[in-house]
Amino acid sequence: MIETLEDVLTDCRNRLIRAPRDRKAPMHTPVIVTGDVDARVMVLREFDSTAWRLRFHTDSRAPKAQVIDADPRVAVLFYDKGAKVQIRARGVGEILRDGEQVDRAWAASTNFARRCYLGEGPGAGSDSPTSGLPPEFEGVEPDDAQLIPARENFALLRITLTAFDWLYLAHTGHVRAQFARGDAERADWQGRWVSP
Repeated sequence: MIETLEDVLTDCRNRLIRAPRDRKAPMHTPVIVTGDVDARVMVLREFDSTAWRLRFHTDSRAPKAQVIDADPRVAVLFYDKGAKVQIRARGVGEILRDGEQVDRAWAASTNFARRCYLGEGPGAGSDSPTSGLPPEFEGVEPDDAQLIPARENFALLRITLTAFDWLYLAHTGHVRAQFARGDAERADWQGRWVSP
């Protein structure tokens, strides 16, 4: 039962810890909104519960990568229909193309998942329906040598949360809380109850 702001913070933390670990978790695939007001569903790959940082995989050639490079404001929408909990979060996004964290994420991916970075970049035009993959990799898992050119297209989207709005939908009356922190790296969350 949620009775305190600390309960809300714990609920959010626990949901986000579970989301990348469980493909069936309702918050595994949140909606990400970039500064150009474009939205897309992405798979949450990791949640750092100390830094309140989310990690996603992306293609460095994707339009969202350039948008985030220019304007790091990002919003994230999570929803658990069964629990009737919505979390709307805001944060600072960054695209990581190189480094140990990117290399680790690449190494942890399957070859089948890595093949997504072999084809044309996201948004490339086509005269017919296409996956964008080279024909030889349609439904086929490439080997490590075939994936070498894909690595340069692989990147991480990392979002450090700076504010979030938690909403519990209940027939007896909705309950809502908001949290913010000034310094995304060190500050503690400051929460308050608000009217839904």
